[in-house]
Amino acid sequence: MKLLKTWRKALMWAMVGMLTIGLIGCGTTSGNQNDQNDQNGQSVDKTVSIGYVNWAEAVAVSNLWKVILEEQDYQVEMKSLDVAPLFVGLSGGDLDIFMDSWLPVTHQTYWEKYQDKLDDYGVWYTAEAKIGLVVPQYVDIDSIEEMNAHKDKFSGKITGIDPGAGIMKASESAIKSYDLNFELIQSSEAAMMAALEKAYRNNEWIAVTGWSPHWKFAKYDLKYLEDPKGSFGESEELHTLANKEFTQNHPEVKAMIEKFKLNDQQIGTLEGYINDGMQPEKAAEKWISENRELVDSWIK
Repeated sequence: MKLLKTWRKALMWAMVGMLTIGLIGCGTTSGNQNDQNDQNGQSVDKTVSIGYVNWAEAVAVSNLWKVILEEQDYQVEMKSLDVAPLFVGLSGGDLDIFMDSWLPVTHQTYWEKYQDKLDDYGVWYTAEAKIGLVVPQYVDIDSIEEMNAHKDKFSGKITGIDPGAGIMKASESAIKSYDLNFELIQSSEAAMMAALEKAYRNNEWIAVTGWSPHWKFAKYDLKYLEDPKGSFGESEELHTLANKEFTQNHPEVKAMIEKFKLNDQQIGTLEGYINDGMQPEKAAEKWISENRELVDSWIK
């Protein structure tokens, strides 16, 4: 009899435990923890993945939109990649947005290959965007055609950035077009800028792969070498691209980013904060606080 009572008591507590677990389970939201409900009670994914290349303007505007979207209750993931894998990820849906596509020249091959899976949210940089070979103003030549005659002063090198970048392909094309007896050095934006800083400080000749917008033109007295053969193309535009499926699921994000415009002074100020040592996200927060009315015009 005592054994039976003990067994019944154990069974009762087991049933209470199962009921408690069931109630807890009923109160737990299934699915992504970042899902929210829309006005119809349907679950809406509020995560956004922004891919960026480690270039000054890309870092600046990507972090700017990270902060803006997080203010709108999105959870934003940032992924730094070289250009080629970035476009693969964007077209495949592993990334949602890329803020810094240079068209119609620099990223032309990637756009032509993946455009069926991408949406173009438009141009955000209102000034002239361009790429080319950049030298300090004290370098007393003005054209790429003159470089071979001064090969020794340049140490026979053009300092570039990451190998997958469109500007590197254009630079390789320029070397062939102008029959330059130069080596194109693969590095990164940071390494290229370090080389430029050292040469500039010592008043030495250097040629680097350059693009606008970029804070280096504010810090140093630089110039583009003329490109009479057009190896670097005409001026370009900076576009925001997105995965088509992301656009279908988040038309509200598309609507915000389509309104996004920055002039030379605005992007220069944001880049300047980062270059002066601020963390990119903190720099974005500071810039937003100083340009609240402009930001609000994009998100309303």
